[in-house]
Amino acid sequence: MIPHKLTLCLLFILFLQITGFAQKKPPSGGRPAVVVDERLAALRSTPHLNGKLLRRLSRGRLVVVRSFKTGADGITFLLVNVTRRTHGWIQRDAVVSPSRFGDDRRLLTLIQRSDRFDRISRARIFLDHFPRSALRPEVLLLLGDTAESLAEKLSLDAARRLKDDLGDAPESSYYLNYTGLDRYNRQRVGFVFDKTAKRFHYDGAAWRELIRRYPRSSAASEARKRLDLLFSQVRIM
Repeated sequence: MIPHKLTLCLLFILFLQITGFAQKKPPSGGRPAVVVDERLAALRSTPHLNGKLLRRLSRGRLVVVRSFKTGADGITFLLVNVTRRTHGWIQRDAVVSPSRFGDDRRLLTLIQRSDRFDRISRARIFLDHFPRSALRPEVLLLLGDTAESLAEKLSLDAARRLKDDLGDAPESSYYLNYTGLDRYNRQRVGFVFDKTAKRFHYDGAAWRELIRRYPRSSAASEARKRLDLLFSQVRIM
């Protein structure tokens, strides 16, 4: 028999390998969880909303849950390790755990209630941390649709910034190096540039993954429609 603590450690390492998420000094001693709602992610010294603030945790931060406590007001706090030396209490609603039943659905609801970059960022957390969830097709479709809906605004912003600031390099290279794309690239969301229309479009990666991995899902049918429309619109040569 493998000791319980060793089993937890092995599961934690596997979790990091699956998600591709690793901190310099990963915490240990509990169940992995990830911050998804930074508005509620105040790490406190006690399990109370007026407890002393220790620090704010950013979206995507990995923690491990040691225990929990529900107050008279019905709010549940989790005792979490942030690093080997830092721990505190955080509101349950701020995090999700891949090992907790129903947290994938809870994160999907948060994604649906988000918009623009927040939706993309939370969708990426979902895809990185819930590799076996049956809700992945819906999230992939949402990520792609959101990226394409943002492409027009990104196009207008880039055109305004670059209007009088082009050098001798190809015009498309200035657009595809536009700094407004950087935070999307960090979320592994890419765009192509239509030279004729001078407009960005989402590159369709999430839609293609959806069709490849979940070909029989209703979301895959919608993804095929999105890709057909993309191919009919974009001229990148």
